Amino acid sequence: MGERWQDRFRAGRISLPSWAEKAPDHSLYRSNSSGTWELYTWDRGTGEQRQATKRHHGTEAGALDPTGAWLWWFADTDGDEFGVWRRQPFGGGPDEEAAPGLAPSYIGGLALGTSCSLIGRSTDDGFSVHLVRPGTPPAVLYTHREEGFLADMSDDEACFAIGHSEHGDSRHMAVRVYRIGGDTAEPVAELWDGPGKDLTPVAFQPGGHRLLVLHERRGRTEPLLWDPHTGEQHEIDLGLPGELSAGWTPDGRSLLVSADHRARSTLHLHDLETGRTERLDTPPGVVAAAAARPDGTVEYSWSSSELPPVVRSTAGHVVLSPPGAAAPPSVPVIDAEVEGPGGPVHTLVSVPEGGEAPYPTVFLVHGGPQAQDFDSFSSDVAAWVDHGFAVVRANYRGSTGYGSAWRDALERRVGLTELEDVTAVRDWAVRTGLADPDRLVLEGGSWGGYLTLLGLGTRPQDWTLGIAAVPIADYTAAYADEMEALRAFDRSMFGGSPDEVPELYARSSPISYVQDVAAPVLILAGENDPRCPIRQIDRYIDRLRELGKPHEVYRFDAGHGSFVVEERIRHMAAELDFALRNLGMAKEAHAPGTA
Repeated sequence: MGERWQDRFRAGRISLPSWAEKAPDHSLYRSNSSGTWELYTWDRGTGEQRQATKRHHGTEAGALDPTGAWLWWFADTDGDEFGVWRRQPFGGGPDEEAAPGLAPSYIGGLALGTSCSLIGRSTDDGFSVHLVRPGTPPAVLYTHREEGFLADMSDDEACFAIGHSEHGDSRHMAVRVYRIGGDTAEPVAELWDGPGKDLTPVAFQPGGHRLLVLHERRGRTEPLLWDPHTGEQHEIDLGLPGELSAGWTPDGRSLLVSADHRARSTLHLHDLETGRTERLDTPPGVVAAAAARPDGTVEYSWSSSELPPVVRSTAGHVVLSPPGAAAPPSVPVIDAEVEGPGGPVHTLVSVPEGGEAPYPTVFLVHGGPQAQDFDSFSSDVAAWVDHGFAVVRANYRGSTGYGSAWRDALERRVGLTELEDVTAVRDWAVRTGLADPDRLVLEGGSWGGYLTLLGLGTRPQDWTLGIAAVPIADYTAAYADEMEALRAFDRSMFGGSPDEVPELYARSSPISYVQDVAAPVLILAGENDPRCPIRQIDRYIDRLRELGKPHEVYRFDAGHGSFVVEERIRHMAAELDFALRNLGMAKEAHAPGTA
């Protein structure tokens, strides 16, 4: 043991390949094959694959233009998510700045055309959309103090669609379509369902101006088609359970629909002319991404808790495999339904193949909060299980996948609502004999790290240890330093800024309860994190030190996590070693090169 868990992190992985609209043999994917997540091009005609980026902190975002001639990729600095778009020829060559004169920003969307492109930017000044044409300075088409995102540009490059929060709630957006005229844009139409109901623009119909939108009119995410020129709307009720997302097929005649239900997903093709919906044959588990090819096949990235990711085709073959050995499998997940104060909490449980209950147990709290835990492959979960721990993951109120009301239930009681559900699941695990009450670890990253620190302070008697990666630790200080998009998100949850509702931020801030923390805590923090900035974490650590609370700190040179494989192994090794030492278990978790 010890090597097996590292092999899962080192195993080659690839994302679902995308491709150029007018040159579908030209594909782009991400892979960790070099030891860092980078972008790769793939010529399906010749089979040639090429690593296109090579950066110290890795590269996350990229896209091919419709002709397949150019690869665009986002170049941030130090993993801080703040940067500019660059581009290079598909076949290789020197990089160049894609929009000279456009200052660095956070990503706000990208839409590439043949004669022009659009760049969405998010800064402390708000959100903006910029028109980029070769040989001319970028032109501002839209700007507003409130946050938004660029969704798509029509194939004829006449219109673009944005999601915006001009009404003041960045979690429940409206949709607007603009017509491009020269270096300006005029609004065509607006779609808004009112307060508390989100609308998400997805993409224009290939060759047309109808827009695919996700709505929440029946309390969950479903697709609709909207013609901004006529105002016509067509809600597509497929009768499928769960939360639905969708995309166009290349011919624009059908929708490829993914249904997420109880931590698993299924794929469906919906014919818009006949109204017929066909379920595609995918194994039980999670489809992380899917896309329809011009030849009528569908490619998708799939995994389960037991089996590692693979990119498959509905034609029956594996689309593309990374070099090297596959990741060792793990254990299947067990579903549980735990009664919480707000209703049943869907919970995923992973237990070691050997050993007997009650197990030392890690309550792994997901980030987001608008996210969820799935029956998908996780090297982190598998590492804990390999070392004899049970892993319990609760899709608490605030999670996606269980309807709009469940997702929005944390409003005005941020953090406290989620922890009520985590507490109910913790008590259930102990009561049923699954978890050893003397060996309970609360662990999470990002929002999960925030809930970990908040839980250690508000329920100190419940936990033996705490591990918080890139957390919010001092909410008021975090608000002051974080990116504007997250400030807007915070204002929507709390009903205002820390200046406007200081008592709500104080009530939900881990630093307000630091004096009550009893369990030893490990904190992992990125030096350049724009989401959970380092200053507010240092303030919390300083208070732990002043109060004499047992704690350890792991700092790393990156932002909100790392794309470097060996760094991820060091993170996991630090967590395992901290837990094993403090629980009196055998030490088997050291990463290579550590003592």
